[in-house]
Amino acid sequence: MVEEAILGFLKNTVIKSLQGFGYIEAKVLKRESWDLTDEGKKYAAEGSPEFHFFSAVPEEGRSISIDDLKRMLDPSVFHVGSKQAPKKKWVAIFGKQVSRTVQHVVEDKVKVEMLLQIQQGVEELDKESLKSLKTRKLVVYPQRRGRATLMSWSSRSITNFNAKGQPILDAGHLHPLLKVRKQFKDIFCQMGFEEMPTNNFVESSFWNFDALFQPQQHPAPDSHDTFFLKSPPTTRELPEDYVERVRQVHESGGYDYEWKREEANKNLLRTHTTAVSSRMLYALAKESSPFPPKQYFSTDRPCLQKRGCRPNPSRRGCPSYVSSLRTNPYTEPSMEIFGYHEGKGKWLETGNSGMFRPEMLQPMGLPEDVRVIAWGLSLERPTMILYDIDNIRGLFGHKVNLAKIKQNRLCRIGIESA
Repeated sequence: MVEEAILGFLKNTVIKSLQGFGYIEAKVLKRESWDLTDEGKKYAAEGSPEFHFFSAVPEEGRSISIDDLKRMLDPSVFHVGSKQAPKKKWVAIFGKQVSRTVQHVVEDKVKVEMLLQIQQGVEELDKESLKSLKTRKLVVYPQRRGRATLMSWSSRSITNFNAKGQPILDAGHLHPLLKVRKQFKDIFCQMGFEEMPTNNFVESSFWNFDALFQPQQHPAPDSHDTFFLKSPPTTRELPEDYVERVRQVHESGGYDYEWKREEANKNLLRTHTTAVSSRMLYALAKESSPFPPKQYFSTDRPCLQKRGCRPNPSRRGCPSYVSSLRTNPYTEPSMEIFGYHEGKGKWLETGNSGMFRPEMLQPMGLPEDVRVIAWGLSLERPTMILYDIDNIRGLFGHKVNLAKIKQNRLCRIGIESA
């Protein structure tokens, strides 16, 4: 049943498709077919009761008694025939005697109609005949109705050599930021760097600030710059021995203030990827002995405003005490990185860099002679300049031009030789 239904559906689909293209003319013909009852099948094979009743009556005007007919015929044949034969005016009953009213051989129309029903369907029968068959309960509705499709081919050729193929489906396109990010990753990997995991967007204040030797009264964790979470508001666990060493450094290592654990426990949206560096260095110090030299990089989204301009052959840096105090309290010395913007005709800051302070590294358990050099560059600003985007809203949000993203070329960033 299921297979027949599927085949029927496929056949109808193909026919409709060919009809839609004008290759065929199709018309659905509904056939109101019927099935014979057991009694109807018997009549179709042996003849109708009224025909047998008529045949038992003598010819040439002679009559026969009802009682004799009862003895000659099957009870069911006699019962039906005695009613149907007089109704068809084949015989006449006078009292107890029956005689023919027609002398010629009658046509057993019921049998003929039964055969037609079996062989060709009831479309060949007139309405009166069909009504009679239904009244006598010789036919019934089948469980499935029949339906046929009449088709004729048009003069149009099925093969269209000028037809075009299916249009190319519009596939996904990479965002300019992803293209530039891929280029940065390739460059760092070619230089022997390993990528750090950056999928921890929700971070604790401890790893984001305290572990980086950033005091809790520093302006960076202010609610205007940092997005704190309401649920869950605090972290579940921190390495207690490391937390204690960080507390001691904050309180007696130069800041001289009362460090609060509840501030370190607060959850926030990661404000910089240096929080990833703090976790990575702690894991490296805990698991590696002796300490192996390593090169790491990460490219991902922080939840603070980023600064910088496009990379340029004209680059320079300068020492910055202000940068150390304002942006990078975990580096000393620090250096701001500048790039020359040809369009604006001036030098713009592209990032910050510096040496991680011993106050940050030693509580992690790193050896005293270990030095860590770090720098951070913008990804959005280089992307905006490389793709000629003037406003950050053209790179993020609902004002992004999707058509332009589809047409953007692949950005190539080269590595300068030393």
